[in-house]
Amino acid sequence: MKKVNIYRIDGTSKEQIDLPDIFNTPYRPDIIRKAFNILRSNKRQPYGSDPLAGTKHAVASAGKGRGMSRVPRLAQGQRGALAPCVVGGRRAHPPKSERNWKEKINKKEKTLAKNSAIAATANKEIITKRGHKYNDKITLPIIIDDKFEKIIKTKDVITALDKLGVYDDILRAANGKHIRAGKGKARARKYKKPKSILIVSTNVEIQKSSKNLSGVDVVKPKEINIEHLAPGGEPGRLTIFTKSALKEIGGVK
Repeated sequence: MKKVNIYRIDGTSKEQIDLPDIFNTPYRPDIIRKAFNILRSNKRQPYGSDPLAGTKHAVASAGKGRGMSRVPRLAQGQRGALAPCVVGGRRAHPPKSERNWKEKINKKEKTLAKNSAIAATANKEIITKRGHKYNDKITLPIIIDDKFEKIIKTKDVITALDKLGVYDDILRAANGKHIRAGKGKARARKYKKPKSILIVSTNVEIQKSSKNLSGVDVVKPKEINIEHLAPGGEPGRLTIFTKSALKEIGGVK
């Protein structure tokens, strides 16, 4: 059984505890990726084009025997219209809003994916590979005293994270903000920003004081899912558990 430190908000070690059995779950990146893809698929908003798009023209075909193609042409002119092969015509197989994007996953697979992603938060090799920056001397996952949940000022949260040795990861996320490639720039998602620390807490007060920190997410133990633990389908997110949140997830001995 792996032992980890419980840290105070001043960065000092308070005591040592054994991690719950959930952190002994085998590492399964394939199941984590599958669960993540299904979760994102189920969040998709159905979309489709107008069924009459490209067909609202007065058209007629010249017929055969005239030495010209028989595509429908505008009644006022010779330009082709309506057919999928012409500019401005209808699409052959347009996206339809009635398409069902939902996918299913077995309950045991879903549970295994979540537990495996939680266990990955205790693996330094996986977390470092994901690009997170932290003090090598701290034990992972980071367990902090419940006083951390009651911090109401952002500057106090920054001070606590700096003393823990993980504030560099928030700076990494802030410096990694960049303009995305593609049409998303014109669709209210101009910037992309890396994820940094995940805070698992039983109290929502810490969410108010942490919401302006780059890449930080705060979630309750009962609401945690694969998207929090493995953004982009890549497990090994740098995670801070409060002591009471750890009890709720798997029990502390």
